[in-house]
Amino acid sequence: MKIALMDSGIGLLAAAGAVRRLCPEADLVLSSDPDGMPWGPRSPRDVTERALVVARAAAQHRPDALIVACNTASVHALPALRAELEPRLPVIGTVPAIKPAAAGGGPFAIWATPATTGSPYQRGLIRDFAANAGVTEVPCPGLADAVENADETAIDRAVAAAAGLTPRDVRAVVLGCTHYELVAERIRTALRLRGLPAVVLHGSAGAVAAQALRRIDARSAPAGVEEGGEGLVPASAGQGATGVNVPLNGQVTGVPVTGVPVTGVPVTGRLTVLLGGRESALPGPALAYAEGRLLVAVSQVH
Repeated sequence: MKIALMDSGIGLLAAAGAVRRLCPEADLVLSSDPDGMPWGPRSPRDVTERALVVARAAAQHRPDALIVACNTASVHALPALRAELEPRLPVIGTVPAIKPAAAGGGPFAIWATPATTGSPYQRGLIRDFAANAGVTEVPCPGLADAVENADETAIDRAVAAAAGLTPRDVRAVVLGCTHYELVAERIRTALRLRGLPAVVLHGSAGAVAAQALRRIDARSAPAGVEEGGEGLVPASAGQGATGVNVPLNGQVTGVPVTGVPVTGVPVTGRLTVLLGGRESALPGPALAYAEGRLLVAVSQVH
């Protein structure tokens, strides 16, 4: 089995780590656009064009599914990606975990890029899944860029600014950009310093990883079998309805850095990294995060 993931930069690491946890034997293809990132400030047409280039590079490696591990690309480019690649290649988009946050009860906040905050797309999700909840949209200027560059000072500054805009009564925070899941513990610490109680962080990495595996299985399922909704995970997985609670240490659960999951099944899947369509090593900043170090450690074994 081979699963490709695409993003403008290293935000795809969280979903890649989730795939490793769920399917240690899967080969991974990570395709990104370092020359064009960030995609957030670009026009929808530009995002779509760049996303198609990145997806085509991944598709050349003949994966069984493609995860669009980027909220911006999922908003603007998902229809074009599916029109070109499906049904030959299932394409799974990333949806902010607003539904499980609303289901948890109580007010919650959505941390997202300035371009996504207040957008018709995000407002539509709030209307559809959280119309009766107290929702605060929190823009996080500079946070995705800081995470991309592993700039600790800039990360702390951006996180502190967003925490300052987060009401003290919230009980959950939706991480509306895939980059943010890589610094979940910093976010949790900043919220704690602001005087908030234990806040649940909702990310999307685990959900899209599970959905990709279901889409692959569904291709060989008997006629009439329905696949789950976009970004959904079964309740039995203990991960809510759309999205997954980010672990306390901000790392991928179940897969220590040794590359052997807690189930005892060794990680055997291979790793291919595409930067602007060219095979390469993971960018240096990726190694600042547990997910990146895990992927490198496993790939060096093979």
